[in-house]
Amino acid sequence: MTFFSVIIPLYNKESFIENTIKSVLDQSFHDFEIIIVDDGSTDNSAVIVSQIKDTRIKLLKQKNLGVSQARNIAIRKAKSKFIALLDADDSWFNNHLFELKKQIDLFPDAGLYCNNYEIYLNPKNKRPAHFNLKFDKDCLIVNDYFKASIINPIAWTSAVCFSKEHFIKIGEFNTYLKTAQDIDLWIRFALKHKVCFNPTITMTYKLYVENSLSKNEYNVIRYDFINSYNKEEKNNPSLKLYLDINRYAVALRCKTNNEKKLYRKLKGEIDCKNLNIKQKLLINTPAFGLKLIKRFQRFLIDRKIYLTAFK
Repeated sequence: MTFFSVIIPLYNKESFIENTIKSVLDQSFHDFEIIIVDDGSTDNSAVIVSQIKDTRIKLLKQKNLGVSQARNIAIRKAKSKFIALLDADDSWFNNHLFELKKQIDLFPDAGLYCNNYEIYLNPKNKRPAHFNLKFDKDCLIVNDYFKASIINPIAWTSAVCFSKEHFIKIGEFNTYLKTAQDIDLWIRFALKHKVCFNPTITMTYKLYVENSLSKNEYNVIRYDFINSYNKEEKNNPSLKLYLDINRYAVALRCKTNNEKKLYRKLKGEIDCKNLNIKQKLLINTPAFGLKLIKRFQRFLIDRKIYLTAFK
């Protein structure tokens, strides 16, 4: 039995998948298998995978059923105790699995293990993820996952691992969710298990990549996901804060998409005490103003200046 099963869902990522796989094969920790599920790609993604000759790689194919189905199928077939996720357009540094194993060795009773990560805002501009958490160099148990994750989430899909057993017990990825399925899973993990964080940056997320799994406009589904935790958030102020920040983000999407009814529902469900001054101003800004602000933000990013509503 290998230590890690690396799970990669694949859909039309022919420009990235070779480098993604190479970043796994170059790991300093070698005890792993790679399970790739081609989710009905219409480009040459699967062909590129099949040309990489390594016995640790297993390529499965299915019709286009979505990323949740792809990950669930791969994890069920995994032979390892621990699962490490990787999206097909992300990449790891060569110490990624080593640093995950370090967490497991230090905190064997944790349920979710999270490495630090960096974000490419465009091909030439990157920054480390920002957390609402004080940390130094040592791995630690996160006391309040939800408060710690209101800027960038402590758990990022391509930077986490967990045991297959825990994953099955908490109910796998929700296949109804065409977006936010990973955030939903991390909430369930954080409600039931300890979350460990390693400050060492070991992976790169390309925020600018078009057709990324997280960018599809499914605001009704996002709304349903957030409100599936209505019962839990009533007795958990930190979860309420975290979900209100998510409501705020979806409300801005709705306003710019002219989804007025859903925008009003989301805004009405937010406790205004959970928003800072910038966020209160933005949620009341007209759609044309939000679009101008977004355009200006991209202009600043091109000049290596990054401003957010959290600063």
